[in-house]
Amino acid sequence: MDKYIYDEKNGLWYELQGDYYLPCLKLPEEVEVHIGVWGQHHRRYLKEHRKIAYTRLLTSGKLNRYLADIDQQAEELFSRLVSTMATAESITETLKEDDQMEWVRRMNSIQNRAGEIVESELIYN
Repeated sequence: MDKYIYDEKNGLWYELQGDYYLPCLKLPEEVEVHIGVWGQHHRRYLKEHRKIAYTRLLTSGKLNRYLADIDQQAEELFSRLVSTMATAESITETLKEDDQMEWVRRMNSIQNRAGEIVESELIYN
C-alpha cells in the first residue's frame, strides 16, 4: 500500500496511518503577533467557556489577529478608565509629592477597579 494517495474527486492527499488513510490537513498560516495579558486572558476564557468560537477562530487562522485586537482594545480602555478615574478623584502629582503612600493606595484602587471593568466588558464577555 502507498504511504500517500491523492483523491482527485475532492482534491485531498491522504496518508496511511496504520490500516487507514487519513486526510493530510494543516491549519492555515497565521501571522505571528504579540498578544499581551488581556489577550491571553481572553484566549483562556474562549478555550474554557466558548470552545466552538475558539475552534472556529483557530481553524480559520484568525485567532492571533483577533486576540491582538482584543488586547489592544482592552489596553486602551484600561488607560482611558485609569486617567478618567484619577481625574475624577482628584489624584494629582501634588498628592504624589506630598503623600506617596496615599497616592499609591488610591492609584492601586483605581487600577483594580478599571481592570475589573475591562474584564467584565471585553475579556469575559
